[in-house]
Amino acid sequence: MITITLKDGVKREYEQPLSAYEAAKSIGAGLAKAACAAKINDEVCDLRAMIAADCTLDILTFDTPEGRWAFRHTAVHVLAQAVKRLCPEAKFAIGPAIEDGFYYDFDIEKPFTPEDLEKIEAEMKKIVKDDIKLEQFELSFEDASKQFADEPYKIELIKELHEKGENLLFYKQDDFTDLCGGPHLMSTGGIKAFKLLSSTGAYWRGSEKNKMLCRVYGTAFPKALMIEEHLAKIEEAKKRDHNKLGRELELFTTSEHIGQGLPVLMPKGAKIIQILQRFIEDLEESKGYQLTKTPSFAKSDLYKISGHYERYWDKMFIVGDEEKDREVFALRPMTCPFQFQAYMNRARSYRDLPIRYNETATLFRNEASGEMHGLIRIRQFTLAEGHIVCAPEQVEKEFLDAVDLARHIFKVLGLEDDVYYRFSKWDENNRDKYIGDPEMWEKTQDFMRVILDKMGINYYEADGEAAFYGPKLDIQIKNVYGKEDTLITIQIDFQLAERFGMVYVDSDGEKKHPIIIHRSSIGCYERTLALLIEKYAGAFPLWLAPEQVRILPIADRHNEFCESLVKTLKIHSIRADIDSRSEKVGFKIREAQLQKIPYMLVIGDSEVETGQVSVRSRKEGDLGVMSVDALCDKLNIEIIEKTI
Repeated sequence: MITITLKDGVKREYEQPLSAYEAAKSIGAGLAKAACAAKINDEVCDLRAMIAADCTLDILTFDTPEGRWAFRHTAVHVLAQAVKRLCPEAKFAIGPAIEDGFYYDFDIEKPFTPEDLEKIEAEMKKIVKDDIKLEQFELSFEDASKQFADEPYKIELIKELHEKGENLLFYKQDDFTDLCGGPHLMSTGGIKAFKLLSSTGAYWRGSEKNKMLCRVYGTAFPKALMIEEHLAKIEEAKKRDHNKLGRELELFTTSEHIGQGLPVLMPKGAKIIQILQRFIEDLEESKGYQLTKTPSFAKSDLYKISGHYERYWDKMFIVGDEEKDREVFALRPMTCPFQFQAYMNRARSYRDLPIRYNETATLFRNEASGEMHGLIRIRQFTLAEGHIVCAPEQVEKEFLDAVDLARHIFKVLGLEDDVYYRFSKWDENNRDKYIGDPEMWEKTQDFMRVILDKMGINYYEADGEAAFYGPKLDIQIKNVYGKEDTLITIQIDFQLAERFGMVYVDSDGEKKHPIIIHRSSIGCYERTLALLIEKYAGAFPLWLAPEQVRILPIADRHNEFCESLVKTLKIHSIRADIDSRSEKVGFKIREAQLQKIPYMLVIGDSEVETGQVSVRSRKEGDLGVMSVDALCDKLNIEIIEKTI
């Protein structure tokens, strides 16, 4: 007798082994129809998985992340089979499910056009209509190598899996077979609604050193209505996409002559960054931080001490050749080893601690070309970076304060409800990635977990995401397309102080190594600007708007008064400009609205005579006539309070 304990605690007994799918059918036909995968003893598996002993069982539907993954993973195979039928000469790379969809990379002679995607979709519909069963099987290395001899990318993957000692699993659906560990739906008929979204280029394994492949993106849902809602969401995201909107509003641009991942901030974008930097530096100073200004590059010796040269060199821009140059330099990817030198400038006592350094630092990272996107992932960026050097007994308070500072800034920016928290730990099964003693890693992670629990914030844990020298709290955020990025990192470093010989004399007269907290308060300014563009669709809060007031003279005779008005507003630290073009005022208002200007002042004969202004708000429309002093008071209150 086999006892299966379901998610709700109900136990069901079976006389003989059965598959997870058969178990779902025994519970209810509706559940079996909606089932995408299963979780047996907390391990996600295929619905074909056999149950031969007592276990816990959770049937995973599309409503679960694992169920959606299996559903869309099956859609990937439908896409691949359709391409195989239409383009038998195509070579197949990889095709995973991703959040909100899927993609498959193909090596083909010419990239797929929109017309090609329509033909592929039509073939996919035939495959779905035929309701082809998916069959899982395993092959030996020799048999797999023979069967996929004409598929170079699959052969590469097969060899890697074989070298790791992993089983070579495959799925077959009629005339198509793919290397795949699953899980999948029982048949192709379950993919009720799908849409191919785009065809783009992507380097094999994300490296520009490899061949450029054709990547086809798509998405799939159980119901047509769900896909319609998703496509509407994508269209809304396109309107807010910072890469499009930021260029239209002339916040930034790019140039082929400068290079990929090296954006040029236009005056408006540069003004927003300047406002943010001044805000952050003043705020950090009020919290006891001391500003440093360190070089943008250093000898490779510095990075060798920290361990970055060994473990991070592929992300660094190296200047020179160790085999022929007396000195080799590298552009800095972070400031920590530089700020450590400020600490080591003289002897330190426990009375000096904690020491908090902050810096508005220009950093450089050699991102792969396929990874870069607008202002979110670039090769040169500006970071509000800082390091807190403290005694062990000070770590908890300093860590809490660093997190509180970041949360305060998110609240001011209006991003508080958009961020979430990831506790990034080391991977004990891949210790070569890290430095230090395993016991110390575990001890530090346990200590950090206690701090996070005391804060009462919701976080999830992620193995293998720690820095090579310590665990960290990553504050995560998603762009309008749902792509996740790290906005801020706060990490506890129990190792680099010793590597650099950083010490302090404790109250007992003994020299000890401090603990270092690496932290940021706002993260990368360029990435933050991108997220703010998308958050507000370019309509920034007044305090951040590069142009806060647009003055609109009705006729040329009003220009002189408008010019004096600009001077008055600037005296009150309000950023204003005049639209003095010989256009109708209605046209000027529409232009100002399109450029997301917070306030517009319409100036005609009456305003010139009375010295007052007619005020229009971007959000509220016509606010009527008011004195210039009243307007300045209103705007300055909104600016000082940083009203969202």
